[in-house]
Order: sequence, then C-alpha cells, then structure tokens
Amino acid sequence: MLDKTFKPHGKHLIAGAWLAGTATFDSEPAHGPVHSFSVGTPDLVDAACRAAEEAFETYGWSSRQERAAFLNAIADEIEARGEAITQIGCQETGLPEARLQGERGRTTGQLRLFADHILGGAYLDRRHDAALPDRQPLPRPDLKMVQRPIGPVAVFGASNFPLAFSTAGGDTASALAAGCPVVVKGHSAHPGTGEIVAEAVQAAISKCGVHPGVFSLIQGGRRDVGQALVQHPLIRAVGFTGSLGGGRALFDLCAARTDPIPFFGELGSVNPMFLLPAAAKARAAKIGEGWAGSLTMGAGQFCTNPGIAVVEKGADGDAFVRAAAEALKSVQGQCMLTDGIAAAYRDGKARFEAGNAVRPVLVTDSAGRNANPNLYETDASAFFEDHVLGEEVFGPLGLVVRVSGADEMEDLARSLEGQLTATLHLDEGDLALARRLMPVLERKAGRVLANGFPTGVEVCDAMVHGGPYPASTNFGATSVGTLSIRRFLRPVCYQNLPDALLPGDLQQGL
Repeated sequence: MLDKTFKPHGKHLIAGAWLAGTATFDSEPAHGPVHSFSVGTPDLVDAACRAAEEAFETYGWSSRQERAAFLNAIADEIEARGEAITQIGCQETGLPEARLQGERGRTTGQLRLFADHILGGAYLDRRHDAALPDRQPLPRPDLKMVQRPIGPVAVFGASNFPLAFSTAGGDTASALAAGCPVVVKGHSAHPGTGEIVAEAVQAAISKCGVHPGVFSLIQGGRRDVGQALVQHPLIRAVGFTGSLGGGRALFDLCAARTDPIPFFGELGSVNPMFLLPAAAKARAAKIGEGWAGSLTMGAGQFCTNPGIAVVEKGADGDAFVRAAAEALKSVQGQCMLTDGIAAAYRDGKARFEAGNAVRPVLVTDSAGRNANPNLYETDASAFFEDHVLGEEVFGPLGLVVRVSGADEMEDLARSLEGQLTATLHLDEGDLALARRLMPVLERKAGRVLANGFPTGVEVCDAMVHGGPYPASTNFGATSVGTLSIRRFLRPVCYQNLPDALLPGDLQQGL
C-alpha cells in the first residue's frame, strides 16, 4: 500500500510524459487544500491523439491475454493507491469515504470484469462460412468475420463519478479491453483524483510493457479542448457522461466532421416510477419512504435518480405523498459535487416554482454547496402542458404526478422522452395494467424495473445503462456492463485470406 498522502503535481500525462502548460487553474475542493493544475490545450490534444494512433499499430493487434493482464495491472495499481485516492477524492468532491471506497471497488471490479470477458472470447462474435467451390450457379468464397477494435477513443470524465465514470472508468476500461488506445479529458471537478488514477495507469503501462501512447490524460481546459478532441481526425469514437447541453454540442460536432464518428453520450433522465393501484393500496407508505431514500442518495446526483413518481389520485396516492414528505424532512443537507452543480440545483428548483403548475409539498432553502430535498406535486394535465416539469433537475428534487386512472397513466408514459430507467411498483392485481404499460416503457427506457429503485447500477453482462434520446445519444449501446465493449469494435470480414494474414483471434480457429 502506497502512502495515502498525495500532493498533485498538476500536469498532463501525454504518452508517458508528465507535461505542464503555461496557464493553470485551481481546484475547488469541498474541503482540504486547493491545488493548481495545468490547463489543457489543443496542441496537447494533438500530441495525445498522435501518440494514441502510434500505439494502436501494436496495441490494436495485441492478444487478449496481453490486454487482460494490462487491465488487471491497472486494477492492482489503483488498489495500491486506495487510501490516497479516497483522501483526495473526498476532499475534491465532498463525497463520504464509504462512497469513494465503494466506487473504487466498482472501478477495479469492472477492469477485472473486462479482463475476464475478453479472455472468454464470446464478444468477438466469430463467424465462418466455408467455401463452396462447387455451388451452382456461382461458387461461394471462404468468409470469416470477427469484431476488431476501431482505433483511438476519446473519453470525457464525469463530474458525479470521479472513479467509475472517469479516468479509468467504464468507458476507458471497455475501450482498452477492445484494443483501443484512450485519450481522457479529465473533469475539472476532481483533477487530483484523475491525476493519481492516471499515475496508476502509467505504472501498469510500464509493468506490462505497453506502448505509452495507449493512454493520455489532459486536465481541465476550456471548450476548445473538448472540441479539438472530438474533431481530431485520429479519434474514432467518443464516450461521454454529462449534461444534455454539453453532450449535445459535442454530438453535433462529431456528426459535422468530414468523417462523422459515433458519440456515445449519456445525457439526462428523470427515471419515472409508476405506482400501480394494487401496490399503492397495499404499501403506499413503504414505497414513499423508499422513494425518498433513492431520491436523496448521494444528494440526488445519480443519473438514475428517480425524479418523477406517477400515482393515481385518491387516498392511496395521498398516503404515498405524505410518507415521502415525512421521510424527506429527516434528510439533512448534503454537499454537492461542485459549486456549479449546487447553483444549477437551485436554478432547477426556481424553474419549478416560476409558474402555477405545481403544488409545493416540502420546500427547503439550499445555500452554498449544500442541497436540501424538495418535493412538489402536480396533475397530468399540467404536466402535459409544461415541458419543464419533465426535465431533469440534478439533485434531491422530486415531483409527484397525480393521474385520474389507467388511461391517463398510459398517456403520461407515452408523453415521456427517452429514459435510462422506468420503474413499475406492482402487485398481482396490477398485471393487466402493467401489460398495457410495458410496450410503452420498453420503448422509452434502457432498463425497466419492478418493485425496486433504479439508483445502483450493477456492473455485469446483462446490464443496460442507456436509452433513447435524451437519455443517451445511441439507444443501441450501454455504458455499463460487458456489452459496452461493442461500442469500440467493428465487424471485419476476410474473404479467401490465408490464415497467416488473419487476426490472431481468427487464426486460433472458430
């Protein structure tokens, strides 16, 4: 275990070298010392992308065994720096130690998961149609197909997950597993955390003898850095987790390139919950209490935060609202990740209160970097008329939408934009209504839950963390789970090629 005391040097990691720039910015920690970091530049982006392309000449043709060893080595090096990562991560984000420790375990766990996944080989989807030289009226050639890495990938660190969705998070892990070098644009909310994780990756590169251009970290930077990264001609895909506005701007830049590239962005979601009548009658208060816990988990700063609950009018719905409000009253103010996120939360609350569309159930004031929970109520007609009510408020704010019956509940479900998740709370007597809603919700969300809460995303083979726009920019992809590796692969067919010219994964047989 390395020394837990870590003082950042504030430099960028470009192809194995720590480089400083002329301009700097200061971190804005929730507590603890302020550190100075170099500001990224388009020139640094160019150097990192060129090094990544050079690395791809060897890394893209490395064996699965070599890449698995590299992923496991990164996990080892992160674990060796565990206490130091927790220390600076807590200082920068205000997240509690237990959360950082858990997220570190998720980060190393998904690195090891991808190592096992590529060793298994199923993701290659290898296919072989043997030659049929005597087929009439035309012979068939010998055809082999396999998934191949696409080339250098750009990854944008996320504000709300300083480890699992950032420097060596899921996007980086899946791209490296596929055989793609990565250029990371670190998030300015936690640059010290990004730096120490980059040191772990660099140590793994040295240990495994990997080309140093396989990974670079560019800190901070203004919009020109992000624009230069997604528009660089050597970048072949982008992984992004962040705001709808920022993500859409980058998506448009990717589409406007001379050679458009895929932009895999996770952007925004309100993750609606539907309380069906029998479940509401049996356990409205219990569901309300559980919703309050999910709504305020991590100060509501999860992309799967269930911001909207849909429940019928009447006594059962009233009981749900009362229970949620009482549970929220006991939640103390929580530190948000950045001053900007805290200000955006207050602005979101102000948007809700600007008109007469909602009735306040629990209203609190938030100041500085702290956030207190808020709860509002409205009816379906007002929800249909005011688009603002269906927009994400990043933080512990909940909206209850009261509907008049099954038809209005279905109409509301149809009115929703794309979501990461949708939840049904149901009992046996609700199955008929649930069957009506399922074809609608399946088209709206990447993950449909029953009798649970969407906060907490399991990293496994079957997980889908994505959904129709604006939840993500590519409804056919996931940013969590082993299927996420498919974002950074493309199928290549080899016709009548000698075995000696085939990729190693095909030379080993089908």
